[in-house]
Amino acid sequence: MFLMPDLRKSTPFAFALIFAGLLQIPANAASLNSNAPTVALNASLGESLTVSTTVGTVNFTLVNGTTVAGSAAVPITTNWVLLPSRTSVKLYGFFSSSTAALTDGYSTPDNIPSANVLGQVTTGVPTTYTAFTQTAAGFGAASASLLLVNQAISSGSANFVANRTDNLTLEIATPATLPAGAYTGTLTLQAQAN
Repeated sequence: MFLMPDLRKSTPFAFALIFAGLLQIPANAASLNSNAPTVALNASLGESLTVSTTVGTVNFTLVNGTTVAGSAAVPITTNWVLLPSRTSVKLYGFFSSSTAALTDGYSTPDNIPSANVLGQVTTGVPTTYTAFTQTAAGFGAASASLLLVNQAISSGSANFVANRTDNLTLEIATPATLPAGAYTGTLTLQAQAN
């Protein structure tokens, strides 16, 4: 015959054992870590090279056979963010024609050649007035450009990200036989990182 235990006597003891078992932490239990997925990070910073000026017009009052100064210096700011493989930033000024840097625009025009336009950058390359007669591939017509600045770039100088401002002053050596007229032309400024 099966005897039923007296639950009134055994229940508190059973609960005490169960409760004690729940509170005990096994000695060999350690932290449990999940798997460790990875995330690839990609970032890029493109190169940039810009040139700006705050002077849009320089005026000259011409006198035949005389070299005359322009009405204002042209402040040129060059900004760059470059790759570490670059070694220089060069700034050029140039005209689209060596024979007609400035012209009066008539059907049979009278012209002032680029050889008669002189530039000076005391903090750059032409520290004295120099004619726009150089040839630089990609910078204006042949014999119509002038290297204004040649800035070395190197890790030692830590100047892969930098800027500089240079003042370009201009003169025109007026041809002795130039007729009266209003002469206009466009000087383009452009930089190149090598």
